[in-house]
Amino acid sequence: MEISEAELNAKIVELDEIHHDVSLPALQEGAKDWAEEVAQERSQVEARSRLNRRTFLLGVGATVGAGALLAACGSSSSATKASSSSSAPELSASTLTDLHVAALAASLENLGVYAYTAGINAAKAGKLGSVPPAVVVFAETARAQHKEHGAAWNAILRSAGKSAVTATDPVLTPVVNKDFASVTNTVDLAKLALEIENIAGETYLSAIGVLAQPIAIRTAASIEPVEMQHSAILNFILGTYPVPNAFEPTTLARPTSDYTKL
Repeated sequence: MEISEAELNAKIVELDEIHHDVSLPALQEGAKDWAEEVAQERSQVEARSRLNRRTFLLGVGATVGAGALLAACGSSSSATKASSSSSAPELSASTLTDLHVAALAASLENLGVYAYTAGINAAKAGKLGSVPPAVVVFAETARAQHKEHGAAWNAILRSAGKSAVTATDPVLTPVVNKDFASVTNTVDLAKLALEIENIAGETYLSAIGVLAQPIAIRTAASIEPVEMQHSAILNFILGTYPVPNAFEPTTLARPTSDYTKL
């Protein structure tokens, strides 16, 4: 390891202080406001749907009362209309886009938790040789922060009546599993973690340009710096230049249109 344990522990303390004093409050406030906006839109959509259904049923009742002929020949068409009118009301396209990004972000945060857990377990089991205790502390700290990020995204999804995302990113998980099978020491583990953190950071940066609602942008922007801090500390561990690129690329970003399930 290219950084002393004392220096690494100091950076972990600084990371966690910034996370709890600045980043997490901003994330929780943004996620709460966003969830309220989505819940309000959902309530309005459902109210309009109920009104439309009531209007339709009143129209059907008037038609049935007008004559048996329409009742006889219109059964199939009425059924079609009833089926259409009873379909689930849908949120606006921009809100759905933002929710797809939220689902993608949750799956990436789950992947971070998954990978750090695997690394921590392997280190504690002695499968990676001699792992400095501070590296395990960093992994536990980063894992906890990814859990909090994932919880925030899932709270937003639930406010929209969607299921929480509990799975890891379906595209990256097989890649991470394959790479992790080759991890034999601290350096390998740090390189894999750095790859995941860089992908997460660039995905958030890319998402900021896709999200439609200002509150959604604010929420994503509150997480991206944390992922970059994780990357910086991992670069310290590896002895590589830790300062992020001032013009951070998005070449590693997961396509925000890639997650279509809600």
